Amino acid sequence: MNNLPTNKKVILFDGVCNFCSDSVLKVIKYDTKNKFLFTSLQSDTGKEITQYLGVDTSKVDSIILYEPNVSYDIKSNAALKIMNSFGGVWKLTQAFWVLPEGFRNLVYDFIAKNRYKWFGKKEACMTPSKEIQEKFL
Repeated sequence: MNNLPTNKKVILFDGVCNFCSDSVLKVIKYDTKNKFLFTSLQSDTGKEITQYLGVDTSKVDSIILYEPNVSYDIKSNAALKIMNSFGGVWKLTQAFWVLPEGFRNLVYDFIAKNRYKWFGKKEACMTPSKEIQEKFL
């Protein structure tokens, strides 16, 4: 995994999930410090990263926040760390850290389990526009 920039954090997401793709576009909008890069779990790069990390995507089919050569987070921890990086009013989401991780992940898993039913699913991964292409691995 030496080919990843070490000054960026990589967000791995479900590329066929409408909710996930919309969330990626929101992260891009609020990532004013240009901290994040993206790749779908289904992509070759996504598979390479999850294999390197030892993450079984059949059990963890959710967001993964990977900081190359440092650490990675999944589920609610990843989401909260991403939102914290935006600053401003997004700092309020940090109040959720007081809740036990198990509880936060139960809520996260409930949403994740129903995401296709509630928000729909694409036939293929989203294709980024030219304006945001450089944000994707």
